[in-house]
Formats: sequence, structure tokens, C-alpha cells
Amino acid sequence: MSEPILEVTGLNKSFGPVHVLHDVDFTVRAGEVTALVGDNGAGKSTLVKCVAGIHPMDSGIVRFNGDPVSVHGPRDAAKLGIEVVYQDLALADNLDIVQNMFLGRERGGAWLLDEASMEQAARDTLASLSVRTVKSVRTPVSSLSGGQRQTVAIAKAVLWESKVVLLDEPTAALGVAQTRQVLDLVRRLAEQGLGVVLISHNMADVFEVADRIATLYLGRMVAEVPTREVTHGQVVELITAGRSGDLGLARPETATV
Repeated sequence: MSEPILEVTGLNKSFGPVHVLHDVDFTVRAGEVTALVGDNGAGKSTLVKCVAGIHPMDSGIVRFNGDPVSVHGPRDAAKLGIEVVYQDLALADNLDIVQNMFLGRERGGAWLLDEASMEQAARDTLASLSVRTVKSVRTPVSSLSGGQRQTVAIAKAVLWESKVVLLDEPTAALGVAQTRQVLDLVRRLAEQGLGVVLISHNMADVFEVADRIATLYLGRMVAEVPTREVTHGQVVELITAGRSGDLGLARPETATV
């Protein structure tokens, strides 16, 4: 088991009277894929957005490489090396791959961009991830397939020497071949030593690539276990009922009042 790179302890988050996250503990380890699963409304996206600095936490402690840190916004998260690839990918269709990967972080002066440097960095990043489906880094994003777009979005996150990458439903709406490309890429990220968080509803994807599975149920972290120690059925029970056998929430008859 590798060392934790990101640790969240006692995270609480409310929106008005709605308490969305209840004392959530969550750990991401370098070189591992942690699948974050749960039903719709369980709090997965809220947890990720708190870690990414988009939503302020009401309470809780975040440690990065063992040191307590404060994340007050996305820039703070990016400085630590935390990058998020959202489900909508946040890519600009009218720009090419290089322009998308460096959007808002362009190299060069105010009047002249260092196009050669950015092109080479984009090629090197895609090559380091063994991406072979993109023929040219000057291809407009509008002409890319869904799998290629997802690949570009992930490469964009990796480009900035990130240490933790959070992927929100990266295989949603993709075909079989495109899903295979993205799952292979997710494993390569972990093999390069990054801590990867995979949010997914697809249990086949989760069991194929995840080293650990963390399950949220109604805003509570009910289990965080190695994938090899649970079955598909147990994870489904944790998602839908919050417990499965000895895992998850205590049974009502054994819970203390």
C-alpha cells in the first residue's frame, strides 16, 4: 500500500439547510486508482468540488503529502497539483488541441506566444501517456471523437505536473473502443505515480481499473476498501443501502443511541 498523497478528514458541507456531506474521510494514494462511487445525490461531485476548492468546506482538514493545507479556490488546488477533469470536459470546440491544453496558461509574452514550445509540450504529454489516437496536436477539438476529447482533457490535467487527478465520469456516453482507450489511460496515470480518483457509475469499469473503492451513501463515507476484498454485489449494496454484511453503516439493532 502506497503512502497517502491526499487526505481529507471530517469534511462537512451544507447548502443552506441541506447537510450534503457528513464527517467524510477520504484518502488518495500515489500510484493508485481510487474509485468514488455512490448513487445520484450521494455527494460525490460535492466532495470533489470541495477538494478542488470550488466549494468552501464548512469544516474538515485537508492534508497533502502529510502536511495540513488550506484550499480556498481552484488556484490553490492547482498549485498543490490537484487537477479535475469534469464530465463536460470544459474544452473549447473552436480551438485546437494545443490551444485547449494551454488555455489560460499560455507561454510567451503579451504580444507573442511561444507556439513551438507549447506544441512540443503537448506532443510530449500525449506521448508520455502513450496516446496514439490523435494524429496532430493542431487538430480542432470540434473534429475529435468523444474518446479523443476525453484523452485531451486528461492530458491537459497531466500537463501541469499534477500529483492528483480527479476524473468525473470519464467513460460516460463513450462507445466500447473509446471506453477502452480511456480506461487504459487511467491506469497509465496511476503507473506514472499519480493519485487518481475515478467517479463512475459503471461497476465493470470500477472493478477493472480501481485499486480501492470508496462508497458514499447519503453524504456519508460508508466504506473505503481494496477492490480485491469486495464483490460487485457488496458494492451495489453499499451504494443502495449503505451497508453490506459487516461493511458500511451499523445495523439499527446494533447501533448505539
